[in-house]
Amino acid sequence: MLNRIGTGLCGCLTSALLVAPAYAGTAGVAPIAPSGMPRLGAVDQRFQSYNIEMIEVTGGRFWKPYRSEPGVQPTQSPRSGSDTPAGMDSKLYQYRPPTDLTNTRLRKLAAALAPAYMRVSGTWANSAYFADQDNAPQAPPAGFNGVLTRQQWRGVVDFSQAVDAQIVTSFAVSQGTRDAAGIWKPDQASRLLTYTRSIGGSIAAAEFMNEPNLAAMGGAPADYNATVYGKDFELFYSLMKQAAPETMIIGPGTVGEPASASDLLTASGPGLDAVSYHYYGTLSERCSGKSAPEAALSEDWLSRTDRTLTFYQVLRDQFEPGRPIWLTETADAACGGNPWAATFLDTFRYLDQLGRLARAGVQVVMHNTLAASDYGLIDERTLQPRPNYWGALLWRQMMGTTVLDADVPLQSGLHVYAHCQRGTSGGVALLVINTDRDAPHALTLPTESVRYTLDAASLLDERVRLNGRTLALSAGDELPTITGIPTTANTLTFAQATITFLAIPAAGNNACRKPI
Repeated sequence: MLNRIGTGLCGCLTSALLVAPAYAGTAGVAPIAPSGMPRLGAVDQRFQSYNIEMIEVTGGRFWKPYRSEPGVQPTQSPRSGSDTPAGMDSKLYQYRPPTDLTNTRLRKLAAALAPAYMRVSGTWANSAYFADQDNAPQAPPAGFNGVLTRQQWRGVVDFSQAVDAQIVTSFAVSQGTRDAAGIWKPDQASRLLTYTRSIGGSIAAAEFMNEPNLAAMGGAPADYNATVYGKDFELFYSLMKQAAPETMIIGPGTVGEPASASDLLTASGPGLDAVSYHYYGTLSERCSGKSAPEAALSEDWLSRTDRTLTFYQVLRDQFEPGRPIWLTETADAACGGNPWAATFLDTFRYLDQLGRLARAGVQVVMHNTLAASDYGLIDERTLQPRPNYWGALLWRQMMGTTVLDADVPLQSGLHVYAHCQRGTSGGVALLVINTDRDAPHALTLPTESVRYTLDAASLLDERVRLNGRTLALSAGDELPTITGIPTTANTLTFAQATITFLAIPAAGNNACRKPI
C-alpha cells in the first residue's frame, strides 16, 4: 500500500474535535457496542469505484469548468465536427485533449483506492467509433461523433492493470452502428472485445449502452424506445456470451427514476447479472439546477439516494429477483457537478452515500469522475486530490467489505455506519458524520479506538484537514501517512460539521473474525 495507517498524537488538533467527556451543549449521547454489532451483509471488494468518461479517453468537449485557470487558453479541438450531445447548448462544454493515463501522479492516486472498478462509458461512449487499425481516421465515420483509437484503448487497459481497477464499459449504439433497417450491428463491439483480449486485457462488466432512457441525447436514433432496445439487447447478449462469456452483463443503466426503466428491464429479459442505475440528486448550476450549498447537509438532500435506490430495488425484485444492484454513475449533480462539488462540503454527501448504500446492500458505487470536471475526485488541471479523494482514501483504508449494524438510528445531525475494519480480524471501523452545522454530537464507546477526523477551515474550502493537519501530497508526489489519534474508552464528542473514522482493532466482533 502507498500509505499506512499509523497511530500517534498530533499536537495541532483543535480541542473542539477531541472533547471527552461530552461538554455542555452536546446533543444527546448515544451508547455504542462494537463487539456485539451483528452482520448485515457484505459488499463487493471493489465497492468504492469510479468513472473515467469515454470523452476523457478520446479527447473532446466535456463539461466546462466554472472557473478558468488564469492565463491559460482552452485547447482547441484538432478535428472538425461536433461532439456536443443532442439537444444541449455547446457553451456548456469545453474541449479537453485525451487524458494522459500514463501520468505517474494520477496512477499513484488511483492505485491508492484499489481494488476498484473503472467504468469507461458515459454519454459520448454511445457514439464513439472504435478504429481497429493502426492509422486511425482524423474524423469519425458517418453516424459517429468520436474516434477511439487502438492506442487510446491500450492506454485504458494498461492503466487498469497498473492501478488494479477492472474495466466496466458500454458500447456504441449510434446510427453508424446500424444497418439500413436500423438494426444494431455488433461488429464495433466485437472488435473492441477482440482487441482487448489480444493485448492481454479483460472487461469485468458491461452495460449495453449508456442511459437508454436518454438515448437520443447520446446519439441513438431519435425514435429509440424499449422495443428497439430489446432487439438490440438480444444481439448484444448473444455477442457477449460468445465473445466474452466471463464478462458480467449489467443494466439497464438508466438515470433517475424513469417510467421506461420497467419497460427496458422487461425488454432485456432475465439476462442480467446485476441491475445497474445512475443517480444524481439534482442538475448542476450550469444546467439551471436550483440546489444551494446551504442545503447540502440537510436530511432531505442526503436521503434522496435512498429513495432512488428503493425505486430500483422494487424493479429488481420484480424483474431480476436476487440479482445484486450496482450504482454505476453518481455524483452530487448531473452536468459536471455544482461549484461546491470540489469542496469539503460535498465530502459529507460522498461518504454518507457510501455508508447508506453499503448498509442497504448495494454492491458497487462508481463515482463520476476520477479526474474530470468539477465533480472529479482529483483536479483535472493540477492532478491534486480534492476533499472527496481524501474521504475516499480513508474509506478504502478503514472500511472492510463486511457491513455491520451500528444500532444507531440515522438522526438529524448524526449518521453512524459500521463495517468490519479492513485487514484486522475482529476489528470494527465506524464512520461518524456530524452534519449539524451548529452543535457537536457524542457517542459513548466502551473500547479504545483510533480516531481520524476530517474537517476544514470552511465547508467551502478545497483543502481538508486530518486531525488538524492539512492533507497534501509531498514534493515528490507521495501520499501522506494517514495517522490517527488513540482514544480511551469514554464519551467521544464530534464537533459540528466534521467527519470521523474510528478504528477499533480490539473490538472482538465475532462477525469480523473471518477474512474481510
